[in-house]
Amino acid sequence: MDEKNKQKHMPATASASDRPTLKTIAYMTGLGITTVSRALKDAPDIGADTKERVRLVARQLGYQPNRAGVRLRTGKTNVIALVLSIDEEIMGFSSQMVFGISEVLTGTPYHIVVTPHSHSKDPMLPVRYILDTGSADGVIISRIEPDDPRVRLLAERNMPFCTHGRTDSGLVHPYHDFDNEAFSHEAVKKLVERGRRRIALLQPPSKLTYYTHTRIGFQTGLHDFGAEEVPLRVNIDAPLEEIKNAVETLMRSPNAPDGIVCSAGSAAIAVNAGIEGAGKRVGRDVDMVSKQSAPILNWIRPEIITAYEDVRQAGREMAKAVIARIDGVEPELLQSISKPVWP
Repeated sequence: MDEKNKQKHMPATASASDRPTLKTIAYMTGLGITTVSRALKDAPDIGADTKERVRLVARQLGYQPNRAGVRLRTGKTNVIALVLSIDEEIMGFSSQMVFGISEVLTGTPYHIVVTPHSHSKDPMLPVRYILDTGSADGVIISRIEPDDPRVRLLAERNMPFCTHGRTDSGLVHPYHDFDNEAFSHEAVKKLVERGRRRIALLQPPSKLTYYTHTRIGFQTGLHDFGAEEVPLRVNIDAPLEEIKNAVETLMRSPNAPDGIVCSAGSAAIAVNAGIEGAGKRVGRDVDMVSKQSAPILNWIRPEIITAYEDVRQAGREMAKAVIARIDGVEPELLQSISKPVWP
């Protein structure tokens, strides 16, 4: 059929003023509506070539599933909810995570909906809202505590989910985590190799699981490499100005450290400002090691020793885990940990 006749016989649903439907895609591909539907859902009995052809046509047409209709027919929303702290949107942390999740969801029926909240508010509120409204098929949460009540509630309500971080409560669930123990241990080693022996740690808040992992690696490193800790009475959740002032005060004191390990890239900017506010300089008077999820710290101060945390990869791993959990994969098979990448 030539293009002119094809347009003449196009179903009404495919006109320029109408929203493309499964019927439109079926017509354009010569496949049945059921096959098209199953191809878009990544059904295992549909061939890869067929799936790719259907997805290509769907993209070209700008096809979007009618969520209300899908929910009425199947009880599903095709939504993955990312509960993300607004306080994490510094140096691209949360945007990189969203990018990673979106990369996995592209070509699947699922869409990401970000549910923002502040870590100073009740963290249960966004999770309860999602569960009570049935507004998502799966959930991703971060800032995990050892016995996290959100994890327990999601498990009790049989909601597929994945966490950015581990719990320590004996409940088996999907997660992706960064090896903070390996990071802080190696950080101490690198500082000692530069002749530093009095080391401060800007650590996570003690309520979060990765505080313990970070502390274990740090203290083991001090023991293994013959260094001592200089206490720093502030954590990475403090406002940046408060971190700067605390570091400046410490660097002016007789007890000033000659090495600092920083658990967050954004906080490292404040640490550097505090060091310089005390009239000292990284790489000369003190060395610093920090995590970062974007290559920004070395633009500000090339002397900072950095370890890369791939937050985009974390997003990809968590998205895959949630979809797999929706499909019934056992949670113990959906757990992963990434290592720090050193230059």
